[in-house]
This record gives sequence, structure tokens and C-alpha cells, in this order.
Amino acid sequence: MRELIRHIDAATPPDRDRAVDALRAFAILGVVLGHWLVTALVADSGTVRAASPLQYQPHLVPLSWALQTLAVFFLVGGQMAARSHATARARGVRYRQWLGARLFRPVAAVLAVWALAAGAMLASGVGLTTLHTLLKLVLSPLWFLLVFAALTAATPLVARLHPLWPLAAVLYVDLYRFGFGGPAWLGWINLAAGWLVPYCLGAAWARGGLRGRMTGWVLLVGGAVVTAGLVLFGGYPAAMVGVPGATISNLNPPTLAAVTFGLAQCGAALLLLGPLRRALARPAVWAVVALLNLSAMTVFLWHQTAMMAVTATALRLSGPLPGLHTVPDGPGWLAARLAWLPVFAVALLVCRAAFGAYERGRPRTGGRVVREGRPGEAVGEAWKGAGVVRRG
Repeated sequence: MRELIRHIDAATPPDRDRAVDALRAFAILGVVLGHWLVTALVADSGTVRAASPLQYQPHLVPLSWALQTLAVFFLVGGQMAARSHATARARGVRYRQWLGARLFRPVAAVLAVWALAAGAMLASGVGLTTLHTLLKLVLSPLWFLLVFAALTAATPLVARLHPLWPLAAVLYVDLYRFGFGGPAWLGWINLAAGWLVPYCLGAAWARGGLRGRMTGWVLLVGGAVVTAGLVLFGGYPAAMVGVPGATISNLNPPTLAAVTFGLAQCGAALLLLGPLRRALARPAVWAVVALLNLSAMTVFLWHQTAMMAVTATALRLSGPLPGLHTVPDGPGWLAARLAWLPVFAVALLVCRAAFGAYERGRPRTGGRVVREGRPGEAVGEAWKGAGVVRRG
């Protein structure tokens, strides 16, 4: 382990901002833990349905404030994409080569596995309600990848767009929808405009903007105050994730409250850069962050599958268990669910071992990857150097 840590630290380019990778790892972990804590699969009369503890225990709403971290991911994504595109242009790399197809290899693996699993479940007599519940949990997070891929592809067009423009679009869409009775479908404009706000902030960060702690404090305090006003006086829900049965969801599609909350998160992320850089100067801490980033897409795509695999296996072996198959209507459910999280994590590690190669693709040889400092690839070289991955 010490040899691996040393190789990871040595393989990391000196000019790489490790705090950016830490923020991305934090955002991914927030999404994973959020889904594992606010999604319950209730076994009832031979079927499985989805439920949320936020529906039965409104006092748990602050949980969604800590675990809905998508704005941070788009902030980091915008920063990395804008910086990478500027470097590619300077080196004469074509747009098509720069964009690549890294997102689609791991997605194809998920779709192929679940197509086979769905066919097998239908053949074995699993009901359509249960199958719909499971497939929805697997496929619904893919909207995030579609939006992220679209914004990444549009980086040359939006890299210099001021974040106030998409923020104004979100404001007018919500004003027309909720204030003047506009059609509900209009809200889907916010799916692009809402996440374009932190993405453009990230692009501005890559150009050298957002410097100084004052910017972070303005975003944090301003975003938090506006979000509180929208929730307390504007009729927006307090939960920053969707709650079954709720009239309005802050996330599906994103509302103005979700966007301003995201601005507060971006401000907090900027304020944490200094402490993160100091902590990540320690090779052991950096190794954990680097290894998580190496499999970030695999973790995101398979975490729901890991949870469902544990749920289905336990149901078959022992019947309904607290925190796993029961209605999330009391504090006992949350305590039991916390105890199941390590089991979900072990199942996710199994998925990572099985499908992580689809994210990394064919390993490269030579030192060019390390010098370029592409996300994850330098760490892959370190794995090989430490003897964890075979050469060739």
C-alpha cells in the first residue's frame, strides 16, 4: 500500500490542482450517499416499490441539503472542460479528438447488463411494477450524464458565457410557470439553463476568475439567503431532491431555488480550496481521492445496482429486513439503513472490479499520459508501477 501511495504521488503532475479532484470526488460521494439514504425499496404483497424517508419524515429534509451536490460537479466539470479545451486548442488538437467518447463506454455496459437482467426477470415472472421500479432507479440518473455530455460538447460555445444569462433564463421560466400559470413543460428549459449556471462559473474559474475569498463568500451567503427566501416566502419546497407525492420538485426539472442553492454550494467549494490543497499535499490523502476519481463514472453508474443487488439478495435469503425492505416511516429505519451502507459499499466495490475497465479503456504506455495529467490516467500508470495492474 505504501508503494502504491508513493507511485500515485510521483505520477501526479506538479501543476495539477488536487483540490479540484477532491471536489469532484465529494460531489460523486454526495450523489451516491444521497441515493442510498433517501431511496427505499419496499417489499409489499409480492411487488417492490420505491419510497422516500423524506415523504414520511419531513424533519430529514436537511439531509438533502448536504447530499445534493450536483452543482459542485458541474462547477468542476466546467472548470476542467474549459481548461482542457483551451490546452487542446493551443496544441492544435481537433475538436472531435478532444471531445472523445469516454462517457459512453461505461454507459453502454450498464445498459447491456440491465437489458439482459430485465429480460431474465420478465422470463422468471417478475411483475411489471417491480421491473419498472428497478429500471427507473437505474436509468433515471442517466439524465445527468446526458446534460453533462451536452454541456461538455458545447464548451467552445459556452465557455465565455456569463453565468447571469442562464440564471436569468431560469428566473423567467419559473416566474412564468408559477407566477402566471405557464405550462409545466416549460420547466424543462431549466434542465439545460439551470446546470449551465455552475458550469459557466467553472469555465470562468478556468480563465482565472473567481479569485479571492470574497467571491466565495458572496456566492455562499447570497445563494443561501435567496434560497431561504424562495422556500419561506416563494412556495418552493425545502427538499433539494424530488419527494414522491410532492407537487413541485426542486430537481426534476431544476427550479430557481435549486440553482441558487447550487450557487451557495459553489461558494462553499471555492472557500474550501485552500484547506483541501493543504490536506491533499499528504500522499495518503491524495491517493484516496485519486483512486476514487479513477472510477468516478463507474461508481456513479453502478451504485444503484449495488444497492438493489443487496436488497434483492437479502429478500430472497431472509425475507423483509428493517432499513432494507420496510417503509421508511420512523427513526428506526434510518438507523437500520445506516448499518446497511457498508454492505452497499462492498457490493459497489464488486461492481467496480467487474466494470471499472470499461471506464478506463485500454491503458496507455509511456510517460505521455503522466505529463499531460489527464484525469485518472496518471493514477492508472501508478497502479501499474506499483505492481497492482500487470504491464502489457
